Amino acid sequence: MQHFIKVEQAQMVFDTAKGRFHALADINLAVAQGEFVALIGHSGCGKSTLLNLIAGLLRPTHGALLCDNREIREPGPERAVVFQNHSLLPWLSCFDNVHLAVERVFGRKEPRAQLKARTQAALELVGMAHAAAKRPHEISGGMKQRVGIARALAMEPKVLLMDEPFGALDALTRAHLQDELLKIVARTKSTVVMVTHDVDEAVLLADRIVMMTNGPAATIGEVLPVPLARPRDRVLLAEDTTYIACRKRVLDFLYTRHAHPMAIAA
Repeated sequence: MQHFIKVEQAQMVFDTAKGRFHALADINLAVAQGEFVALIGHSGCGKSTLLNLIAGLLRPTHGALLCDNREIREPGPERAVVFQNHSLLPWLSCFDNVHLAVERVFGRKEPRAQLKARTQAALELVGMAHAAAKRPHEISGGMKQRVGIARALAMEPKVLLMDEPFGALDALTRAHLQDELLKIVARTKSTVVMVTHDVDEAVLLADRIVMMTNGPAATIGEVLPVPLARPRDRVLLAEDTTYIACRKRVLDFLYTRHAHPMAIAA
């Protein structure tokens, strides 16, 4: 498969009030077209920093990042980002929040009717067409995240980047949106890189799980393929031997071989 994302010998060093902080070291990663990759590790291991590098929100101190064989130097519409905070503009309706992104990407080359059709289609894709006229304060947290995902997908990105998009939601809402995300990715054939702290979420959603070592100078410790057929059913997977084995492998990495330093100190 064609690699849409390539990270080659990337390092990230931040200048802080306490001196230079080496966040990431020697990151090498290739993500294929249509692949779902989960980044997992303890707090402070640089998962979000790596995602921000791919998004173009940060420039690496050393190394290179490519998207579709072009160097990533800044944010671009081919890489849409969904954050843990939905980041919707509170004075705009759900429709207008999505339409704003559509207009920014396609406004110069498509008529207004087509822009509205794109916006409506994105809201329908995430099951939010019924709330198009509502403002963010009028809908639930899970619904806000759906609108955020719709906004990202409406831009027809080559890569969907997700930074713990369900982390602030209750367990039932989180599970429901995970299932919806599986359906959306199956329909859109999106390439996805997702940051998560949740082992079960990573195994349920991903084709590969990238496990990060602890910082500072965090790097990729292990990459685990998840050979589970799609579509995936969380109820059936609960007793699936492959699912259980993958889950155990990630837990062993996180809590035995690379336990968080605070946990060791305790």
